[in-house]
Amino acid sequence: MNEETVARTTPRLVVLGWGNDARGDDGLGPLLLGRVAALDLAHVTTIEDFQLQIEHAMDLEAADLALFLDASVAAPVPFAFTETGPRDDTSHSSHALSPEAVLEVFARVLGREPPPAFVLAMRGEAFELGTGLGVAATEGLEAAWVFLRPLVETPDAEVWRGKVTG
Repeated sequence: MNEETVARTTPRLVVLGWGNDARGDDGLGPLLLGRVAALDLAHVTTIEDFQLQIEHAMDLEAADLALFLDASVAAPVPFAFTETGPRDDTSHSSHALSPEAVLEVFARVLGREPPPAFVLAMRGEAFELGTGLGVAATEGLEAAWVFLRPLVETPDAEVWRGKVTG
């Protein structure tokens, strides 16, 4: 199979990573996203931001599969990988949305179901301004990368559902 045929048959994956590397472990999402981007896969689009916003719903328009990467104080060590879907998040404004709220905006604006979506939340503990990535967060980043890389290289929602950790 040539590269063009592979590109047509491989699901289009959009990966959103957010956080702020000036706030220690909050940089986990962008750091993992950078590794995904470095693979330079034709079927993968990567998007980095400080926080999710309503505009990110439009970034998913051509996606067959969506992946959200972030740090979390609530995630188990080293990370959690879960499937998610649209949910009205009444606590949000037009900024700092949850993945579920972004998917809800997608459904409302485009009038159709969003693509299957998953969240990889890496455990973070130190989010203070000016701190670096902690030792535990660094180890979690490495574990998340080992887990995630094969999923990104051959995206398949059914396979991903079998890998859900929580």
